[in-house]
Amino acid sequence: MKLNHARFLNRLETLAQFGASGVFKGVVRPAYSEPDLAARDWIAQEMEQIGLEVQFDPVGNLFGLTEGQSILLGSHTDSQPQGGWLDGALGVIGALEIAQASMEAGGPPISVVNFQDEEGRFGVTTGSAIWSGVLPLEQADRIVDARGESFAQARSKLGTRAQGWVDPARFSAFLEMHIEQGPVLDQRELGIGVVSNIVGIRDMRVQIDGEQNHAGTTPMSMRKDAFQALASFAVTLNAKIASYVTHETVWTIGHVDLVPNAASVVPGTVTFSMQWRDASLARLDQIQDCIFDTLQMVCAEHGVTFSCSEPLGIVPTQMDQSVQTALQHAAQELTPSLWIDMPSGALHDAANVAKLMPTGMLFVPSIGGLSHTFTEHTDPKDLFRGLDVLAAGVTRLWRRNSFPSHIA
Repeated sequence: MKLNHARFLNRLETLAQFGASGVFKGVVRPAYSEPDLAARDWIAQEMEQIGLEVQFDPVGNLFGLTEGQSILLGSHTDSQPQGGWLDGALGVIGALEIAQASMEAGGPPISVVNFQDEEGRFGVTTGSAIWSGVLPLEQADRIVDARGESFAQARSKLGTRAQGWVDPARFSAFLEMHIEQGPVLDQRELGIGVVSNIVGIRDMRVQIDGEQNHAGTTPMSMRKDAFQALASFAVTLNAKIASYVTHETVWTIGHVDLVPNAASVVPGTVTFSMQWRDASLARLDQIQDCIFDTLQMVCAEHGVTFSCSEPLGIVPTQMDQSVQTALQHAAQELTPSLWIDMPSGALHDAANVAKLMPTGMLFVPSIGGLSHTFTEHTDPKDLFRGLDVLAAGVTRLWRRNSFPSHIA
């Protein structure tokens, strides 16, 4: 197939205009927001123009389908509250270019997917988790975001877009291209990372309830300060976890909501997110136990109580060896000495799809290791290199498995 790099880059830059932040090429495109839905409508039009059958499923996952059995490529286009122009978008637009080039050349049959809410406004990789059967729709509908809106309310904004579910059995494999979102490739001046595995993740919301009171008249010894309990929890947890984790284990308190959040009031309630990631399922369980033990101990010491949402997450996932091999051979052929095998410390839709079909991932560098920020960027030459390697890997995989072509 003959890839059109200019067409590919133009689509990426057009997509970046949906929810443009005004800072560099940053975007504000959270799941189910107006910019998110507008972007999906535009991508649907692009899919239709190149000859793919467009279908939104009941949660807003967008598919561009070719006839018969095909290889599925894609990622997501929703963003963090302050996100970059390539996170997820690269995988969707790259998939669109490869699908078009393949159709023009009579190559492998390619379908495209744009998963919804990968960034976790409602949990963790919500759209692909539901499609793959990891998360029941009934359970997802009850999830509430930080502003109090339920998943059911959010997906109702799809309106007439929503259609039926797409059968995963029509796909022979799934491949996802993504920026690394870390510093390894950039620091080592490499161009391609073939992903070996994706870490597991757990995510939950914790609420600590103390007693709201006057900050000037309430003695320190009589306070039930919810924020002081959170501060103590964070410090204590760091010390307790450090004894059994690896250098790749991470845990984060990333969102804090303090009530009443006033200078002269002892905080009565604090709600915060708690997330942890590791490549070992046993260690994820161990960390979860440590979190609950630490909450119980710290809250008892401060005279406060706590409650937690049900932990959501995805188990550590190995990429399919046959897909890895196809990508490795393609990388070696096109970029010898510029690629490595590497794990993914970030979570991706591929972790869910891997439960349904052979799955693989390809990384390109993130300048400075930056992502989930307006300043996220990758040199266009690295974007083109990733596109070329992905297309070559898809072709190798198709030929080896003798998938039937959709071109007469």
